[in-house]
Amino acid sequence: MPVATYGLVALDCPDPRSLAEFYRGVLGGEVRNDYPDWYDLYAPGGARIAFQKAPDHRPPEWPRGDHNSQQEHLDFDVTDIERAEQEVLALGATPLDLDDRGGERPFRVYADPAGHPFCLCWH
Repeated sequence: MPVATYGLVALDCPDPRSLAEFYRGVLGGEVRNDYPDWYDLYAPGGARIAFQKAPDHRPPEWPRGDHNSQQEHLDFDVTDIERAEQEVLALGATPLDLDDRGGERPFRVYADPAGHPFCLCWH
């Protein structure tokens, strides 16, 4: 018997509204603001990502494992990596590691506008 059920992933950031809109641009869905300094993205398919205001937020330094290391990252499946990359960059993503070794490695790594790492993955 499980103790709990999955609810959401929450990301700390300096501007939760704009980060929620960034991810809405990536995933689609609806952004809601039910609490001060907290926005939720309800993505198609039922996933939920929350964005919480953290005025002193410092983005993690990818791919470090020591001080200020990556705490989490999000993976998004895509069918056309080149098109998806152009779209996330246009939305404000920053490339962190685009060396997919000529398609051998099935992901590329980016940072969202608040500095959280995420991957575009294909199979």
